[in-house]
Amino acid sequence: MPYYDVVFSGFGGQGILLAGDLLAHAAMLEEKHVTWMPSYGAEMRGGAANCTVVVSSERIGSPFADTPCCLYAMSKPSLFKFHDRVKKGGLILVNTSFVEASLITRRDVQKICIPASEIAYQEVGEYKMANIIMLGILISVSGVVSLEKTEAAMADLFTGSKKAALPGMIQAVRAGYNHKT
Repeated sequence: MPYYDVVFSGFGGQGILLAGDLLAHAAMLEEKHVTWMPSYGAEMRGGAANCTVVVSSERIGSPFADTPCCLYAMSKPSLFKFHDRVKKGGLILVNTSFVEASLITRRDVQKICIPASEIAYQEVGEYKMANIIMLGILISVSGVVSLEKTEAAMADLFTGSKKAALPGMIQAVRAGYNHKT
């Protein structure tokens, strides 16, 4: 895959920036070129949060995505903000625990609408792992990075006191990766 860009978007506290960071780190482990550009409101938790990740086999000219290949949306405002920008033939991935699938009005994109929060609770026992469920689905469908490198990125980023969360995160990314869409 020569070039793939993703806009991760939702509310602060949903793990939007973490999901983007994990994708970027996994891409670096695969020795790909990558940029990660975060953006969040002053409120942090509950305010708008998004980031753009660009992964390429070649040098990247800009960290911005005017027409991203993929939108990863965890809230209605994030879907509304970026919905029309996804390139024709791209992917819109939505957590229907917070966003109704019917709000995706485009017919020229692939749509994956899943109740990620409920799946996270059923598979891992934690609603807050919805972001990782969706990351697993994203890497499975897009092939932008491997599951193995995503898990390695988690191990790199979750050390020290955060290491206790690692088994649940790996369980969640695998559940998303293996989820039948």
